[in-house]
Amino acid sequence: GGVQKPSAAPVQRRGAAGRLLYFNVTVFGKELHLRLRPNRRLVPLGAVAEWQEDFEVLFREPLQQRCLFTGDISGMPGAAVAISNCDGLAGLIRTDSNEFFIEPLERGQQETEEHGRAHVVYRRSAIRQDGLMTERLGDAERKRRHARKDDYNIEVLLAVDDSVVRFHGKEHVQNYVLTLMNIVDEIYHDESLGVHINIVLVRMIMVGYRQSVSLIERGNPSRSLEQVCRWAHSQQRSDPEHAEYHDHAVFLTRQDFGPAGMQGYAPVTGMCHPLRSCTLNHEDGFSSAFVVAHETGHVLGMEHDGQGNRCADETSMGSIMAPLVQAAFHRYHWSRCSKQELNRYIHSYDCLLDDPFEHQWPTLPELPGINYSMDEQCRFDFGVGYKTCTAFRTFDPCKQLWCSHPDNPYFCKTKKGPPLDGTECSPGKWCFKGHCIWKTSEQPYSQDGSWSSWSKFGSCSRTCGGGVRSRSRNCDNPPPAYGGRHCPGATYEYQVCNAEECPGPYQDFRAQQCSKRNSYYTHQNSKHAWLPYEHHDGERQWLICRSEGTGDVVFMNQVVHDGTRCSYRDPYSICVRGECVHVGCDKEVGSLKQDDKCGVCGGDNSHCRTVKGTLAKTPKQLVGVLKMFEIPAGARHLQIEEMEPASHSIAVKNQATGNFILNAKGKEAKSQVFIEMGLEWEYTIEHGKESLKTSGPLHEAISVLVIPQEEEARSSLMYRYIIHEDLLPMIGNNNVLLEEMDSYEWALKSWSQCSKACGGGSIQYTKYGCRRKSDNRMVHRNFCDNSKKPKPIRRRCNLQECSQPAWVAEEWGACSRSCGKLGVQARAVQCVQRLQDGTNRTLHTKYCPGQRPETRRPCSRLPCPAQWRTGAWSECSASCGEGVQQRQVVCKGSEGGGRCEGDKPEAVQGCHVALCPGERRRRRRYHSGWGASLPKLLPWGEPCLGDKSIFCQMEVLARYCSIPGYNKLCCESCGKKTSSTTGSPPTTGPRSPLGSAAPSPALPLSPHPTAPARGGPGGDPTPAPQAGFEGRDLMLLFPSPCPKQQHKMCWRGGSWLGGSAPVLRAWG
Repeated sequence: GGVQKPSAAPVQRRGAAGRLLYFNVTVFGKELHLRLRPNRRLVPLGAVAEWQEDFEVLFREPLQQRCLFTGDISGMPGAAVAISNCDGLAGLIRTDSNEFFIEPLERGQQETEEHGRAHVVYRRSAIRQDGLMTERLGDAERKRRHARKDDYNIEVLLAVDDSVVRFHGKEHVQNYVLTLMNIVDEIYHDESLGVHINIVLVRMIMVGYRQSVSLIERGNPSRSLEQVCRWAHSQQRSDPEHAEYHDHAVFLTRQDFGPAGMQGYAPVTGMCHPLRSCTLNHEDGFSSAFVVAHETGHVLGMEHDGQGNRCADETSMGSIMAPLVQAAFHRYHWSRCSKQELNRYIHSYDCLLDDPFEHQWPTLPELPGINYSMDEQCRFDFGVGYKTCTAFRTFDPCKQLWCSHPDNPYFCKTKKGPPLDGTECSPGKWCFKGHCIWKTSEQPYSQDGSWSSWSKFGSCSRTCGGGVRSRSRNCDNPPPAYGGRHCPGATYEYQVCNAEECPGPYQDFRAQQCSKRNSYYTHQNSKHAWLPYEHHDGERQWLICRSEGTGDVVFMNQVVHDGTRCSYRDPYSICVRGECVHVGCDKEVGSLKQDDKCGVCGGDNSHCRTVKGTLAKTPKQLVGVLKMFEIPAGARHLQIEEMEPASHSIAVKNQATGNFILNAKGKEAKSQVFIEMGLEWEYTIEHGKESLKTSGPLHEAISVLVIPQEEEARSSLMYRYIIHEDLLPMIGNNNVLLEEMDSYEWALKSWSQCSKACGGGSIQYTKYGCRRKSDNRMVHRNFCDNSKKPKPIRRRCNLQECSQPAWVAEEWGACSRSCGKLGVQARAVQCVQRLQDGTNRTLHTKYCPGQRPETRRPCSRLPCPAQWRTGAWSECSASCGEGVQQRQVVCKGSEGGGRCEGDKPEAVQGCHVALCPGERRRRRRYHSGWGASLPKLLPWGEPCLGDKSIFCQMEVLARYCSIPGYNKLCCESCGKKTSSTTGSPPTTGPRSPLGSAAPSPALPLSPHPTAPARGGPGGDPTPAPQAGFEGRDLMLLFPSPCPKQQHKMCWRGGSWLGGSAPVLRAWG
């Protein structure tokens, strides 16, 4: 018999942990005893796999998890296994010193299960691309963490684009990506992380070709990520309680979205954000699990090790957040910095707190059709592909469910039953007792949602300087059902915490986040000193920095940390989860309280004083700087202006630090808006005169200086600012004028809307607001005396008669068919009343006179042209050797007959099965009428009929093509590689069995460099080993009987694909 699946009936034991599976595998000379348990927390109940094509859903099916396992290795502490047994063993085996991937050599041969199947095992280091490291991780034992009550669950939408589906095949891709995510889940279970995180797959989407191509922009990772994130957001379920509602999206592709070598792209600290909790990953085998884990780490808030933190020493030891993939013979681990950074943010990710395995399922009875469309019910009734019949229109689609298949849409079937109650029958309607009725809150089974109690507040995002913490509630007490209303109000509530100022000199939190990147962030191939930059309102939650040297403004692709001020123009409102939350001066979220002009919260300016002064100086000699005056901390609404054009420049110095914040000596003076001392400053030069202003308040005192350019040049400056009266003793300048502050009055603000649109009897009232007398500007009503507010005045309005309602019809839409008997077109018809102000309002149809104009009419009712239609190919006429296949080809029109254009498709073609016993291998000629071409020949004269394993297409394994056994297994891929490298067909030679040590001419295959043979001049070049490649990091495993009866199937020995070990055949 052939090579078969090795796990048909492994020994099962029942215990507290559930069903156990045991396998024996010999890997690189070491026998491993695998103990596996089903991973029941990767795929929850209700998870689905969805296939899309042409931007539409083709079909959906429950996501299966019966063959996913995790476990350990007997007698090897710290080892871990994440593996699937869906179609042979596939996944990750981590021993005490290394990591291996295992895959079945050929897929899809599960029919017989007597002798097992051949597998390939390769070290993780064999697929790395950077230099080898020689240091090793310490011997401290690492354990797999156990689930606890305070686990965090990342509910994942996994998107698999068309390039990945085509590479792995539609029949295999689902099992493959499930195995990949099983490995990611195991990586996040490593003890070194310190936080209990589960990867939970709630939905899988196989993305269609057109959608896949439109999302990825080649060579532009930032744009590709943005488009992928927006697409993932468009796929989100509207109800957070839906079983498919995801917290995070993982997008897998084989398209090149970035420069060579880029494996992934992700926003930092984007977890739980609707548009930023997503990653873009290049899929290239099971090693991609580490790419997914790495990029998801960024979304959780982790930085690269050694960039912005002090963990550069761990990158050479296999840390997952290393900036470059290191080829090291070390096991993976999370660095101490990754652990610290995760702990800093994890408590703010409230979306990770719910457990998808503990759903509070709705109590029965529930309308069963709510979650299933008519198309899905047709598929359940008649099989894959069936959808709602469109050949005829029924008066009420809820009377009986009619279904048809796209191959024959005019042949409709029914099981003589209506759709399930709750099935949507048209927008805003559902089926109930065989009738299509409106969904309204008055339905007998409707249930309005109600909030649960609030959770406890989480930890504060900052230790000082004003952080934020949050708590949440769920709309599930009870949840809205059957058309009931959703809970009003917000799901999250925020609270300012640790609002006291940080000790020491004032530090701008946004500026700290920019300067943190000075040591590692490169722009245009160089490092910069980064300063904060404030963008317009729509982008203020993002971290945007400006280079001090070049002035370039750079978008850092990261939202600011929670607790960062939204704007330098607002001293209290803060950013939380990528959104700006309004905070009043009383530090309360949502408060409308404001500071008055001198910083008194809710004050009336009665304690405010304006300080004005003019100062002129003339230097006796040309000095470095000339000090003009000082302005104390606490000053607000600061203005400094030159009285007359001069050649000198104004400079400003922070007295606390001694640093210049404007026009340090040697720097060119130019108009600019800049951020310094936690404030936004506006500096302008106009007609030779300089001015500087800021809204304040100053956190430290400043000195205003002048840098003279000429001797005896007069410097004349005017200044003005506002301070609290308690700060007046700090002002020692005699040239000071104190002004009285503003007064306020009630003023007419506007008239209210009329109570009716027309017909008389309508009333409107005056609305009053508080106005500042000095500039007639409307301010908050608290500034005015409420006892002096005038009484409202009312007047009649809209006295004109109401116009007669009339029917208004829109243009006819496009025809639903281009030919045939079913074409219809529709239009909207409404009852509209014209108002006096020129606008329209829509009324109920009962108010319009006469019969309602038609909304549907037939169109394009012409016979459709005939088309060629083909059936499926029959089985090959021969069981071995050459044969033929046939299919039915007919010309069919809408009227039953007709004449088809174009050539008739082939009805017969040739087919070739395996060689018959005893048949000689020879070059075969194929009939050209069947469209077949002469296949490529292997070096021993046998025709190449294609690769026998998908793993042949892995670029990193092309080095093994010089081995005859591998060349036979992967003849097509090796042939392409040889022709692209040497420009000539493969060298022929004697036939060798798979993996034998028979000599074979060595071909210089990329990526190996070549060196002259040692035999002397003219010798054939031989492949030089790649840097650090041992020559023994990949081998084939063949099934064998187990030495003991307690295990059903084992694998023994195998052929080293990097050396010349003897081949071991499969037993049985």
